[in-house]
Amino acid sequence: MSRQIFVNLPVSDLVRSVAFFEALGFSKNPQFSSDAGACIVVSDAISIMLLTHARFKDFTPKAVCDTRDAVEVLFSLSCESRSEVDELVRKALAAGGSTYDAPQDLGFMYSHSFVDLDGHGWGGLHMSAKPQATVGA
Repeated sequence: MSRQIFVNLPVSDLVRSVAFFEALGFSKNPQFSSDAGACIVVSDAISIMLLTHARFKDFTPKAVCDTRDAVEVLFSLSCESRSEVDELVRKALAAGGSTYDAPQDLGFMYSHSFVDLDGHGWGGLHMSAKPQATVGA
């Protein structure tokens, strides 16, 4: 069985957040969307569940992270090329996101990051050579 990942993210304005991710080129799956949440399809294996704060709190007794003060997680999306990394960040900025760094070129890997409308950290990365998997690491 091929595994999928569904990343649940709390958002303050569901409509604006859906528009942001659609502007990045991702699509909304209406089958798994409602007034309290929207399923954004990133790839065949990855979906982002954008959830209102009220709906997100149904899944955890813990407080929702205030991304103005703390980082909860950083997401990295693989890209086919350096230009796709740059285009992803360009789209994010045009859709109202921000960035806090410059592109980073390490030779074997090129990356750049952006922050979505709710302060979640994202990055695009292109690796010129796939790293070898290490068992037990």
